[in-house]
Amino acid sequence: MSAKDCFYIVERHKSEFLFPLHSHDEYELNFIENGRGVRRVVGDSIEEIGDYELTLVAGKELEHAWEQGNCTAPDIREITIQFSPQLFTGDMLARNQFASIKNMLDKASMGLNFSMSAIMKVYSRLDTLASMTERFDQFLHFLKILYDLSLDTEARTLASTSFAHAPDQVGSRRIQKVKEYVSVHYAEDIRLEEMASLVGMAPSAFSRFFKQHTGRNWVDYLIDVRLGNAARMLVDTGTGISEICYACGFNNLSNFNRTFKARRGYTPRDFRTLFTKNRVLV
Repeated sequence: MSAKDCFYIVERHKSEFLFPLHSHDEYELNFIENGRGVRRVVGDSIEEIGDYELTLVAGKELEHAWEQGNCTAPDIREITIQFSPQLFTGDMLARNQFASIKNMLDKASMGLNFSMSAIMKVYSRLDTLASMTERFDQFLHFLKILYDLSLDTEARTLASTSFAHAPDQVGSRRIQKVKEYVSVHYAEDIRLEEMASLVGMAPSAFSRFFKQHTGRNWVDYLIDVRLGNAARMLVDTGTGISEICYACGFNNLSNFNRTFKARRGYTPRDFRTLFTKNRVLV
């Protein structure tokens, strides 16, 4: 991407995905059509996509790739848009008109997958963006795409915050206090009663409060934090799986293997192999 351009866009028609897992400083919006069965890897999230796929990745250390998986389509369409984090300079993102875009970019530090309704809303603009010759109009189209996507209430983050090294955005001070504690002490035996006491609540009230403010069960949240850190160790270190298990708060190796596979789709060993085999830095 030229330093003088606001963004870089390329459209491809392909029958297979060959580019390995990688990470880069630029933000990336990737659209895929007719790619059912392609395997999307964003951090520690590994999923098969459907007929339409649109994902924004904004974490410079967040590994991502779209791999062949079980896709057999002879003509897959892919549109990739990359833009610099410095595109919105100064305090532009602090302005009211850009509030939803800022919120979207913050979430995209973990990878953000958009709903089918959002894809259909921007489809026509994506369809013509690459072929536009007037660069200013092209940039306005691009901004409108970002804005429309930022209004998608069904968009979901992909990688765990602990794997992506991303800040955990929460509104409640009590929840923030709990999450900060867990981020430091996740390897220890953390009890529900201990967290409730930390924020001055009864255990039952804390459970309801945590679920209300995060949409997640307390135990599930703690397990996912531990798994995210375990996945990070599997990718970044050569530490043995048994040692990683205990270092991340699990006290039983078979339970760790079973839980990791149930929530990540792969055993810890296979997850490590997937990353180390195909990982490059761009």
